[in-house]
Amino acid sequence: MLKDFAIIGCGRIGSRHAEQIIHVANVKAVCDIVQAKADELATFYKATPYYCLDDMLAAEVGIDVMSICTPNGLHAVQSIKSLQAGINVLCEKPLCLSVHEGELMMAAAKKANKKLFVVKQNRYNPPVIFLKQLLNENKLGKVFSFQINCFWNRPAEYYTGWKGTKNMDGGTLFTQFSHFIDLLYWLLGDVEDVKKITKNLAHPSIDFEDTGVILFNMISGAIGSLNYTVNSFEKNMEGSFTIFAENGTIKIGGQYLNELEYFNVTGIEKPSLPKGNPANGYGFYQGSMSNHDKVYENLIQALDNDDHLFASAAEGLKTVAIIEQIYNAP
Repeated sequence: MLKDFAIIGCGRIGSRHAEQIIHVANVKAVCDIVQAKADELATFYKATPYYCLDDMLAAEVGIDVMSICTPNGLHAVQSIKSLQAGINVLCEKPLCLSVHEGELMMAAAKKANKKLFVVKQNRYNPPVIFLKQLLNENKLGKVFSFQINCFWNRPAEYYTGWKGTKNMDGGTLFTQFSHFIDLLYWLLGDVEDVKKITKNLAHPSIDFEDTGVILFNMISGAIGSLNYTVNSFEKNMEGSFTIFAENGTIKIGGQYLNELEYFNVTGIEKPSLPKGNPANGYGFYQGSMSNHDKVYENLIQALDNDDHLFASAAEGLKTVAIIEQIYNAP
């Protein structure tokens, strides 16, 4: 029997979730404080609209999963309320805006005996999958160093409403580049210490940085850098991850970690990888790869199989912890 989903947050990302949910489950209810958005999404998917999460939780019975698609600063409280109501949760990135919030979320999931997952769609990019396999099989040997480049464009008109605010957005690493921090941890392990330089150079209306350079010392002994900005002129330029290792060098690049740009590994020919999904389109700017189809395919399996690999709250919290470590660094 198909599972029943509810969505809170009926903007572009909520609509993208709904598009994928209907392939594997039912969209039973939707919620947004902007009534027109909730009504539009509800009408399209024949769901029940709500304008307050508390009202939806009180009225709906038998919801299996709540998809949280609201501003970053609401993720923790809305996830906790849903878990306390006996509903599994899939939370958009970032999981939350502080380690403390994430610990409360995980405690709520444990108490309710429900599952809490986070969206990490870049893990499903074909070059990323290939690199993860090479690392798991130790084909690269010891990793010496790495370089992550995130050169995107977010014009002034992007920063409206909650975007650009410290309490709801959190920072450029939370909203634009948390997927790159996730891949850093997923591919290379935990961070020992960091140093940073961050500045706001072109967006005086926002509460935080638009540009940064981060130096990492990893627990494994590898060192590396993250160079990021939302000031790439007029359009996104690059999202890349390069690894320099004992047995080879690999660069995953393109605008969205979607191309195997450089490959030189001992004893292995450069593979011909399947073409990934296109980038998420948001009108006048683009986001990361659109892999929400794979997110939901794997979510359905993970709901019924504890051994199925899927991005857990603990992994989502690790991303938050590393970003918090960066922002707190000297």
